[in-house]
Amino acid sequence: MSERASRRRLGGPLFATAAATAVLLAVPFYVDAFWLQTGLFAMSAAIGAIGLNLLTGATGQLSLGHAFFLAVGAYGYVYLASDSDPGHGLIGLGLPTPLAFVGAILLAGIAGGLFSPISGRLRGTYLGIASLALIFIGQHVLFNAESVTGGFNGRDVPPMEIFGFAFADSPEFVLFNVPLGALERLWFLGVALLIPAIWIARGILRGRPGRAMNTIRDHEVAASVMGVPVARYRSGVFVLSSMYAGAAGALLALAFRRTVPEYFGMFLSLDYLAMIVIGGLGSAAGAVAGAVFVSVLPQLLTRFGNDLPLVAEPGSDGVSPAEAARILYGAAVVAVVLFLPGGLLGLWTRLRVAATRRRSAPSLHRLDEQKEQAA
Repeated sequence: MSERASRRRLGGPLFATAAATAVLLAVPFYVDAFWLQTGLFAMSAAIGAIGLNLLTGATGQLSLGHAFFLAVGAYGYVYLASDSDPGHGLIGLGLPTPLAFVGAILLAGIAGGLFSPISGRLRGTYLGIASLALIFIGQHVLFNAESVTGGFNGRDVPPMEIFGFAFADSPEFVLFNVPLGALERLWFLGVALLIPAIWIARGILRGRPGRAMNTIRDHEVAASVMGVPVARYRSGVFVLSSMYAGAAGALLALAFRRTVPEYFGMFLSLDYLAMIVIGGLGSAAGAVAGAVFVSVLPQLLTRFGNDLPLVAEPGSDGVSPAEAARILYGAAVVAVVLFLPGGLLGLWTRLRVAATRRRSAPSLHRLDEQKEQAA
């Protein structure tokens, strides 16, 4: 490959990444609060889905306990960042919020490390069932450890503050004649977390660890014969996946502004499995695509459901927006499994290849004509 071709091959993805980042940074100046909050949910889901895709899509380890580690990240941030409130029976360490955010990610990693001996020895359905126990344990702790979690009613989330800049509605902050409230400021934080999360995962998947993970997924015995420490890789990926979930949970808590125990249940874990299947197993881009699809769909149905048939307010006749969303992306999972094994990412790749062939067809035809004339 020539130097010019190599430069062009590297420059394409870099240009696309820079363009996507520029678009993301411009969004808060043009959209309203609904779309900002929906986007924050999608970015949080994308970070968590990337972690699960490293574990399930790349390494082949089924996990049904992903929601537990999101809860550890969310409540870990709240506990570390909040001050104690004896009047309401709440305790907290009152750490600086950036340190609390990092601490929440580490707590999720520690929780994954405690479970890693099990994840290193089990595989497939057995690991899925074992990790499902984490959901029940987590729900019990969230509802009963009231001094830490606030119990059934949850607990307020302290806003992030970095070098005196608060990710809240006050004090007022104006940029380019646009007032930036809490959602606008959190949007920039979400982008600052999502881009490195994608970059790190892509580096892992494209490097030697990624090849080892794929070998473990496809041919475990062959991986062992080639000297890959299978149990160590499984444990390490489980910890890394847990840390991704911790970051997603902490960002989700900041977006919600209040933690609610019932949110971090089994349905959330199933949502994350749907994300990576719909988006495409084994890739960071697929995880992001699936996360956007699954997390944005309920929000859209909630806002525009009145204009759609059979979709009604919860408690009334018809299907609620949340139920309609699960039905739709449940159907999407079936469609992907039957017709699109590569998910949304695979569909995009097919369309791009088809478009490239269509553009190159006239050039090849002219080249053939020139060869015939020369002959």
